[in-house]
Amino acid sequence: MSKQTAFVDDTERQRAKSSATANFYAQALEASRAFREEYNGRMNVVKHHEMPMERTADGLIKHIINEGMNTKECCVDIYMQFIPPKKATGTSRHLSEEVAFVVEGSGFDLHWDVNFLCADHFVWEWDKEPKRFDWEPGDFIYIPPYCAHKRFNGEGETEARVIVVNSRMMKAMGFDWFDQLEPAEGFEDLWVPPKD
Repeated sequence: MSKQTAFVDDTERQRAKSSATANFYAQALEASRAFREEYNGRMNVVKHHEMPMERTADGLIKHIINEGMNTKECCVDIYMQFIPPKKATGTSRHLSEEVAFVVEGSGFDLHWDVNFLCADHFVWEWDKEPKRFDWEPGDFIYIPPYCAHKRFNGEGETEARVIVVNSRMMKAMGFDWFDQLEPAEGFEDLWVPPKD
């Protein structure tokens, strides 16, 4: 049997322990216990009249599921977007991907795809010309991560309604990057321009 070379040396052994102490593990166990107890009291069903409306810089929305609501859903936010005839949402971008389902109306999305370089820091560049994606009732729309996007209702008389789903997972991982680049018409009073 051959003699194995030691993986560690005396220096590593001396540094293996420290005088600093914590109770993070115990706190995690207690937080999990408390969460499970609180979770049992959350809603399984949200009735239509309990879903709050909100005027946003992106336009009028109805929250179906949101982190701020008392539901058992912990991973996604879902809302219905209302786009008046011949109008559009604002332009936004977020690091999580987005999926949408068209309930009513027809129109199109403009997507400005992002290219990035990850060196000493992130370098983001968006396409100068957007890609156009037409949609109608029953269609699924995919918006890639951090893609700047704007949604247009092409109908002259019908309000468009689109169900939008966003993941909260990127935020939990430390990537809570969400910008409203321009407001929807009529919602300028709610817009806070991004700093970059």
